[in-house]
Amino acid sequence: MIPPQDRIDQLNATWRDPPGLRGFLTTVDHKRIAARYIVTALLLMFLAGMLALDMRWQLSVPDNTRMTPQLYNESFSLHGSTMLFLVSVPVMEAMAFWLVPLMLGTRNLAFPRLAAFSYWLYLGGVLTMWVAHALDITPDLGWFEYPPLAGPSYSPGHRADIWAQMITFTEVAALAASVNVAVTILKMRPPGMTLARMPVFLWAMLIASIMTILSMPAIMLVTSMLIADRLVSTQFFAPAAGGDVLLFQHLFWFFGHPEVYIIFVPATGFVSSIVETFSRRPLFGHNVVVLAIMAIGALAFGLWVHHMFAVGLPRLGNNFYTAASMAIGLPAGLQIFCWIATLWSGRPWLATPMLWVIGFIATFVIGGLSGIMTASAALDLQLTDSYFIVAHLHYVLIGGAMFPLFGAFCYWYPKATGRLMSERWGRIAFVLIVGGFNLGFMPMHFLGLMGMPRRIYTYPAGMGWEVLNQVATAGSAIAVLGGLVFVANAIGSYWRGRPAGADPWRGSTLEWAAASPAPAWNVAYTPIVDSLTPMWNDGRSIRVLDGIAIHRREVLVTSVTDAEPIYRQESASPSIWPLAAALATSAMFIASIFTPWAVAIGAVPIAITLIGWFWPARPRADSGPLAVAP
Repeated sequence: MIPPQDRIDQLNATWRDPPGLRGFLTTVDHKRIAARYIVTALLLMFLAGMLALDMRWQLSVPDNTRMTPQLYNESFSLHGSTMLFLVSVPVMEAMAFWLVPLMLGTRNLAFPRLAAFSYWLYLGGVLTMWVAHALDITPDLGWFEYPPLAGPSYSPGHRADIWAQMITFTEVAALAASVNVAVTILKMRPPGMTLARMPVFLWAMLIASIMTILSMPAIMLVTSMLIADRLVSTQFFAPAAGGDVLLFQHLFWFFGHPEVYIIFVPATGFVSSIVETFSRRPLFGHNVVVLAIMAIGALAFGLWVHHMFAVGLPRLGNNFYTAASMAIGLPAGLQIFCWIATLWSGRPWLATPMLWVIGFIATFVIGGLSGIMTASAALDLQLTDSYFIVAHLHYVLIGGAMFPLFGAFCYWYPKATGRLMSERWGRIAFVLIVGGFNLGFMPMHFLGLMGMPRRIYTYPAGMGWEVLNQVATAGSAIAVLGGLVFVANAIGSYWRGRPAGADPWRGSTLEWAAASPAPAWNVAYTPIVDSLTPMWNDGRSIRVLDGIAIHRREVLVTSVTDAEPIYRQESASPSIWPLAAALATSAMFIASIFTPWAVAIGAVPIAITLIGWFWPARPRADSGPLAVAP
């Protein structure tokens, strides 16, 4: 239904941000916040990639002295921490922020100010980590900071404290984002979009958000315990005083292994959307894919000891976690079967997003097979500290999450910008990244089997590792070049790309019903959904619901199961308080690195900002009844 111009003008006036710097600092537009997340994460990905390339250069020849052991440890720690905590999870949440309201046909997230707060706090964690690097106090104990090395006896100074507080920053931001996404999906679906009619993408984001809510408190707790050991002389991880260093590993990996799937599960949503669109048919086995995602989400919490086979736990327990680690491959295999069946029975169109899906399937299968190998406690005991694990980790995380992310970026780029990315340069970037990645990381499997340990800064000549390390370094350089081509294509297409129109791919889900780029208010009317593929209703127009206010910010709240309208909810307007609350929280977190009194003192400005944030507004009159628009 095409809205009249006076309705569009009123919506523009209601939903636009204040002009200039004030608008930049106070916006609660989910698309602008998501764009900031994505740009920040891509910049960090580039910086972490440069660190990885530098480490690869160091290892390309034996007895290399370019990097000192200390510099290598700092680079390794910063690279891993950045990619796992500051890029992988936040960029998936950013995609949810941007897409979920559009795919639901609603005008914003459930808690717009909480979304803004989550980004500003995430940015605080980014600056904490990288400003510390600029000041030469980079964390240097890996991206995991195991005690006792991270304890006060072995790590004086504040390097370990900075890492631990960076975790606190990013996990509070992640919890805020996940609650926002979960509530939006459960309570703001359009009428008719029952749970059975939810696209796989929404299921993936919902389950990933619930996994985040359940797993993040574990790592926040364990890093707080580490800080307490270091600052106030508690003994949680001091064996001589009754503590236990393995307690850290249990709590860390209770978060750490689900985190792998928190990153992977949204990628399954990307792949399902792309496969459905470019196969020109509904996804084969929709319910099977959804149930597989649920199974992955549940099983992910039962195999954290997969990462601790070498610490000497009872063999009976190792057998249980071996079985659980192998079992999680079954739902992943079902998903791959359904995607291939959809392609096989459809009419595949090999545009750039579809190429990334094909690259993902091939690469993830390799990573999955090596994961099944390391699920065996006996074999893992031999491989755990070798370069085989480095290869497996990158095949799963980059091949299993970043490749779908690149495909999703190409797929939804026209919706964000109104222009198409260049297919020619997109294919060149695909070949360079996928080819360079496999050239870079496949040799590491063989290096590990040949005995090369991980986390070493150099190695002696005559070990037989030289050629494979040189091949791996060359492959990494090619992949970085491909990444630069990808970014240049995205930037150039923003200015010179071919106009896309509202629905260039003929997609099946509701985000393609909005204009490209989507306006601040997303949709003029609330859609009514009657199928899994509402944009493919045999040429029938989507019915819409009228009655949501246009003279004030308002969204529709529906029931959890059947998406029946319940009431209209006023949506938050732009505000400076989320930024103020994030600044107060950041100041407390950073100051607590140096003194525990910062927690008590810092609670005061945080309380002031929260009072301002939640100060009650004057209630407004109801806007009238809901009705199906003619």
